[in-house]
Amino acid sequence: MRIWFENWKPAFWQLPADTTGLFKHMFNFRRIWKLTIILTAGVTLLPLITITLIDYNVTQKSVESEILLRTARITSNAKRSISFFLDERKSALDFLVHDNSFESLMDESNLARILENLQKGFGGGFEDIGVIDASGVQRTYVGPYNLKGKDYSGQPWFRRVVEHGIYVSDVFLGFRNVPHLITAVKYDLPDGSFYVLRSSLDTQRFIQLLSELELSGRGDAFLINAEGVLQTPTRYYGNALEPFPLAVPEYSEHTQVKEIQDAQGKSIIIGFAYIPNTPFVLMIAKFKNELMKPWRRTRLRLIGFLIASITIILIVILGVATYLVNNLYAADQKRLMSLHKLEYGSKMASIGRLAAGIAHEINNPLAIINEKAGLIKDLFNYRKEYADDPRLLKTIDSIISSVERCGTITKRLLGFARQSDVRGQMVDVAELIREVLSFTGKEAEYRSIDVSVDVAEDVPAVESDLGKLQQIFLNLINNSFAAMEDGGKLKLSAVQNDAAEVVVTVQDNGCGISASELSRVFEPFFSTKTRKGGTGLGLSITYNLVKEIGGRIKVQSEVGVGTCFEVHLPITMKNKKENPA
Repeated sequence: MRIWFENWKPAFWQLPADTTGLFKHMFNFRRIWKLTIILTAGVTLLPLITITLIDYNVTQKSVESEILLRTARITSNAKRSISFFLDERKSALDFLVHDNSFESLMDESNLARILENLQKGFGGGFEDIGVIDASGVQRTYVGPYNLKGKDYSGQPWFRRVVEHGIYVSDVFLGFRNVPHLITAVKYDLPDGSFYVLRSSLDTQRFIQLLSELELSGRGDAFLINAEGVLQTPTRYYGNALEPFPLAVPEYSEHTQVKEIQDAQGKSIIIGFAYIPNTPFVLMIAKFKNELMKPWRRTRLRLIGFLIASITIILIVILGVATYLVNNLYAADQKRLMSLHKLEYGSKMASIGRLAAGIAHEINNPLAIINEKAGLIKDLFNYRKEYADDPRLLKTIDSIISSVERCGTITKRLLGFARQSDVRGQMVDVAELIREVLSFTGKEAEYRSIDVSVDVAEDVPAVESDLGKLQQIFLNLINNSFAAMEDGGKLKLSAVQNDAAEVVVTVQDNGCGISASELSRVFEPFFSTKTRKGGTGLGLSITYNLVKEIGGRIKVQSEVGVGTCFEVHLPITMKNKKENPA
C-alpha cells in the first residue's frame, strides 16, 4: 500500500516546506485534499453504512421471525394430523362397542371380520383387536400374537381405561415385547359389569406421518411422553423408549417455539405441542445454523455489495478530489510562475540596464585610453630614439590590445543586457556557446572544470531570440556546474538532425538525477538542491523559454554518472515577433 502510494502521489504532494522568495503558495494543498476526501467520504458513506446496518438487523430479525413462524406452523399442522389420526381410531372403537353387542364381539370370527374392515377402512394402523372382561383377562383376541387369556389387570393402561372410559396409551413393550401403543374403550353392561375393547396401533404409522413433514435445517420430528421418553425413533437423539437428552418443555395448550442450546452448545429451534387427551408431546427440532445458511449467503452478498460500493465511492472521491486539488494547484502554480517570471524579468531588465550603463560608462574611458595610446604610438614613431626602442612599442601595443579586449567584453555585456527585448535574428550557435562560456570561464578555471566544445562544421545559423538562447544555455551550464564536484567535465556539442533542427547537448559527469525525480525536474519549485539554496525555478524557466522560441528540451540522467540536456532549436523561427521601434 505504501509503495503504491509513493508511486501515485499527486503533483502537489511533495511541495517544499517553505517556498522561499517573495511569493508563496496561497493554500495548503495536502490539507485541502485530505479534508475534501474525509468530509466527502463521511457525508457519503455514513448514511450508506447506517442504512445497511439497519437493513441488516431488520432483515436478520425478519428471517429469524420467519423461521420461528414456519416452525410453529409445521408443528401445529403436524399436531392436528396426529390428533386426527388418534381421534379416528378412538371414534372407531367407540362406534364398535355401541354398534355391536358383547356377544357378537365375543365371537372370534365376527371380531376377525371387524378387524379386517377396520384395516381396509382406515388404511392400516389397526394391528389387532381384543375384548377384555372386567377382571382384566383378554377373552377374545384377533391378531398376529398369542395374547388370548392374558391378564392385563396389573397393567397401568388398563387401570386408566377403567378410570377414564377411553384411553390412548404411550408406547410400551407389553407382553409382546415390541414397541406399540393401544387404544381402548370401556363399555358398561346392564348388569353393572363392563368390558374393554382394545386395539393395538402400529407405531410405523406415526413414523410415516412425521417423515412426511417438510423440514428444513436438518430438521427432526418425533414424539416424547411427559416423562421424557422417546416414543418414535429420531435422527439425532436416539431410538424409541430411550430417554430424551433435552428437558421436557412445560405444558401448554398451544403450540410453542423456543430457541435452546444443546449439550454441544449448538442453537436449536424447538417447536412442541401437547397432543390433547394423549400422553404424547410432538417435538420438531431444527438446527439454527442450517436454517440461517440462506441468510448467511444473502449476508455475504450484502457485505460484498457494501464493500464494492464503498470501494467505488472512495475511488471516485479520491479521483475527483485529486483532480480538483490538482487543478487548483496548477492554477496557483501558474499564478506563482507568472509572479516569478515578472519578478525575474524585472530583475533581468534591471541587470540589463545596469550592465548597459556600466558598459557605456566603461566604453567612454576606454575610447579615450585607446585614442591616447594610439597618439603616443604615433609620437614614438616620429622620434627616432623611441621608434628604435621595441620595449616601448610593445608596451603601447599591449595597452591597445587590452583596450580592444575590454571593448569586446563590454559589447558582449551589452548584447546580453538586451535579452529582455524579444527579437528574432540569425544566431551562430558556436559563437553563442563561446559568449555564454565567457561568463562562466572564471568559475570553470577556479574549480578546474574541463569544458569542451564540439560544434559540427555543417551546423547552420538558427533564427531565434539571442537573449533567450543566452539565458537558456547559461541556466543549463550553471545547473551542470552545481551538480559537479571540482575537477568535473562539461561537454557542449551541436549537430543538425533530420528534422531541420540544431540539437545542442549539455552533458556533465555530475551527481545525476534519480529515475523517480527525473520526470519532475521541469516542475516549478522542484529542486534536488533545496538545502544548497536551490529554488526549483531555473529548469522550469529554461523549459518555458525553450517552448517560447519553438524548441524542445530533453533530459537523460543516471545517478553517479551524470546528466545530459538536449535542446532542439528550429532553424527557422516559427513565432516571430516584431522588433520594437
